[in-house]
Amino acid sequence: MKRLLKYFNGYKLTSVLSPLLKLVEALLELFIPILVSQIIDKGIIAGNLNYCVRMCIFMVLLGLVGFAASIAAQYFAARSSVGFAANVRSASFAHLQQLSFKDMDKLGVSTMISRLTNDINQMQNGVNMALRLLLRSPFIVFGAMIMAFTQDVRAAILFVIVIPILTVIICLIMAYTLPRYKMIQQKLDRVLGLTRENVNGVRVIRAFRNEKREEEKFNEANDELRSFQEKVGSISALMNPITYVVINGAVIFLIYTCGIRVRDGAIGVGTTVALYNYMSQILVELIKLANLIITITKALACANRVADLLDLTPAQTDGNEEPAKPCEGVPVVEFDEVSSCYHRDMDPAVSGVSFKAYAGETIGIIGGTGSGKSTLVHLIPRFYDVTAGVVRVNGQDVKKVKMSSLRSKIAIVMQKAVLFAGDIKSNLLFSNENADEEDFRAALENSQSAGFLSLGEDDETLKEALDYKISQGGNNLSGGQRQRVSIARALVRKPEILILDDSASALDYATDAALRKAIKNLVPKPVTFIVSQRTSSVAYADRIIVLDDGKVSGIGTHKELLESNEIYREIYYSQTSGNEEAAE
Repeated sequence: MKRLLKYFNGYKLTSVLSPLLKLVEALLELFIPILVSQIIDKGIIAGNLNYCVRMCIFMVLLGLVGFAASIAAQYFAARSSVGFAANVRSASFAHLQQLSFKDMDKLGVSTMISRLTNDINQMQNGVNMALRLLLRSPFIVFGAMIMAFTQDVRAAILFVIVIPILTVIICLIMAYTLPRYKMIQQKLDRVLGLTRENVNGVRVIRAFRNEKREEEKFNEANDELRSFQEKVGSISALMNPITYVVINGAVIFLIYTCGIRVRDGAIGVGTTVALYNYMSQILVELIKLANLIITITKALACANRVADLLDLTPAQTDGNEEPAKPCEGVPVVEFDEVSSCYHRDMDPAVSGVSFKAYAGETIGIIGGTGSGKSTLVHLIPRFYDVTAGVVRVNGQDVKKVKMSSLRSKIAIVMQKAVLFAGDIKSNLLFSNENADEEDFRAALENSQSAGFLSLGEDDETLKEALDYKISQGGNNLSGGQRQRVSIARALVRKPEILILDDSASALDYATDAALRKAIKNLVPKPVTFIVSQRTSSVAYADRIIVLDDGKVSGIGTHKELLESNEIYREIYYSQTSGNEEAAE
């Protein structure tokens, strides 16, 4: 939790005022039993009605002051806890944006979502309760013990015995539950992961009629979480009854012994009532403290998980150089004996790759499934880093360039088209906030999106096209429509390097051909990398890189590779009758 204290910035004053005001309330509360004792001994027993009235008025005033202090403390605690949670959530989200793809693959989506939502909410509740009760309850407990000594030293010894016993019980329960609440959060991650997987894959699950199996898998994880929560909760639940037994046993003993002493005239009735009230205050506060400890225990477990996330050092370090400008004769993209693997104990996804791509060139990348095509192009914007060799952009090592500046020169369309809820315009602005209507029109036309958006020559149809509503993930569009809008978003950027990572797989051959022709005629023309399983998609490229198990099997034009590369030839003939050449 110490690692997260800096996120109280902006709420330090309210975080101090809240417990201080609670201490004011607690201090006033500790005076009440003494006043009651005085009313009984000096007012009721002595028959002094005026004294009783004055003391009652004084008690009401103390109550009003305490009530005002309590309301203010509640407000400050709520403000501090909500602000703290907002700061942590913002910092966690910003930190996630800095993590590399490798870091995110390691963490898992469900874990990241769980830590940003449930864990931080638990922390917020823990901070709220801690600010209100963490000082107040112990202050009442030990304050009641001290005030008991002002009434009767002999009877107050009982307080000295009871409080350490209860402290030991609370510490033992806390020591048992704290690590197990962290395990509960891990099991919750698994439930969230299964939920997310089932929601995203619901169509596949129903298509193969596997609903029953998925329900059983989910129920198994859910039951495991439930049983573990019940086990930990049953231990935590012991705190209240044990506290009741110890305190009520002490109350019985206190009343019995004080009753004998009142009969003998050793102490007054008012003193006995005051001692009983102090013991009752300890009972109430220890019950609050028990619930507080359970809440704080959960919050601490969650805080450690969030702190671990924030302490996670990104696998990649950002460069500090500004990107070099294009220079004639210098390749825009250069791979020099590049190798890369996802994990140290795995074989390289790509190995020993070398090639150069010059301004305006189109580079096709083709190969079998798992041959490293996507990995290769992901090394250019530094989604993953090379483990050997160098990737250069405009002659500059990409590791030395600021990632934000590097990626501003690159537009990439992933294998899976990802759109965001909103409209077409907001999605296009995602890549270029300064784009105008002419940029939008050109991007939609070049990406072959004009057809399904009914885009005409007039401004009205353009406005209607840009206002077209998109649901979360683009689920109201077909696969091909999502891909075309994703390509339009990339084209709006007007990048120096355009990467199309199997981004036309859902398009028919005619639309794919029209798209390739439009990209070839872009002005200014970027260096274009086209990753595809289709030879027809890369046949027109200036050069084609054939990958086999992460290694370059051949580089050349379509005709050259047909003559010299067996792998390319097999792919080509498996997709065509072999009697025709792909159109340029």
